[in-house]
Amino acid sequence: MENIIKEARKAKKMSQEDLAKVCGVSRQTINAIENNKYDPSLALAFQLAFCLGVSVDQLFQYTGKGNEIE
Repeated sequence: MENIIKEARKAKKMSQEDLAKVCGVSRQTINAIENNKYDPSLALAFQLAFCLGVSVDQLFQYTGKGNEIE
């Protein structure tokens, strides 16, 4: 799954730490999500979208990579 969290966060002039505090997670979690190393829970995805003023489908784009169903 790809995301535009970094771009949306910078547009709001927020640091990773700022976004983490608002969402109740660690800065490391935000970093991992931004770098596509961690997919957030559905609840966190909605919270991130709300905090950044965008919809979940704007924030995350499903690529299908690594999630093939056989």
